[in-house]
Amino acid sequence: MRWVVTGAGGMLGTDLVDLLRARGENVRAPGRAGLDVTDAAAVDGAVRGADVVVNAAAYTAVDAAEDDEARAFAVNAVAAQHVARAAARHGARLVHVSTDYVFDGGATGPDARPYAEDAPLAPRSAYGRSKAAGEWAVRSEHPGGLVVRTAWLYGAHGTCFPRTIVRLARDRGSVDVVGDQVGQPTWTMDVADLVMRLVGAGAPGGTYHGTAQGQASWWELAREVVAAAGLDPEGVRPTSSAVLARPAPRPAWSVLGHDALRRLGVEPIGDWRERWRAAAPRVLAGLDDPSAHVSSSDSR
Repeated sequence: MRWVVTGAGGMLGTDLVDLLRARGENVRAPGRAGLDVTDAAAVDGAVRGADVVVNAAAYTAVDAAEDDEARAFAVNAVAAQHVARAAARHGARLVHVSTDYVFDGGATGPDARPYAEDAPLAPRSAYGRSKAAGEWAVRSEHPGGLVVRTAWLYGAHGTCFPRTIVRLARDRGSVDVVGDQVGQPTWTMDVADLVMRLVGAGAPGGTYHGTAQGQASWWELAREVVAAAGLDPEGVRPTSSAVLARPAPRPAWSVLGHDALRRLGVEPIGDWRERWRAAAPRVLAGLDDPSAHVSSSDSR
């Protein structure tokens, strides 16, 4: 099949392109410099001739979006509409990547349940609003499209939480990490594999959750990460979201359910701890190089 991957220079896009090519697929992979996804005509030209289009392009600067919601909306909603419309026009299958931030993240306590694929959207941040609008645009323009929500992404190609935490722990000896936000740490390579499996299974149009199984707080993940790097996990200290406040509100509960995958007969991504252990050697590679710069950011 002929694939087009927008946002191919990002953490997820890079892994998806690498995986597709490793499996012998024909891939066109325009990055930000090669394709302005906010330009409808350029998107139409890029999509023409594709069998499958994966829209992994996104504005992911969660805090910056609070002061630049128009730009976030242009990339996450208007551009998503361009991609969906072009894919529908040219008869291509569409996979659109979305996020847990479309939910309010307010569930707490032992009775909290994973968000179902059809749970009401209630974003609390500018980033979340723009991604929710992107989902609506995709469903309107391409009813057969697949919306794949993911969360807490990490990978080998770009800035991500594990790489940042290892650098901070090495530099400082200890690090404070929030323990009151719970989600599903997810390897970008696993999301890439899931996208391929969904397309291969002929998944009907709809929403699917592409996150690892299980759940963890950022503090729990950080302890696993520093241990994998050969550091003392006792140097990771729990703190609260109130202490480490950020401009954009973070969901306290970002656990997504996988019933739609199971109904289709597609196996969800495995448990987050097992997948982290498989991913760690690749994700943490190169951190011993002092020239490797890592800064804190949201990546999804």
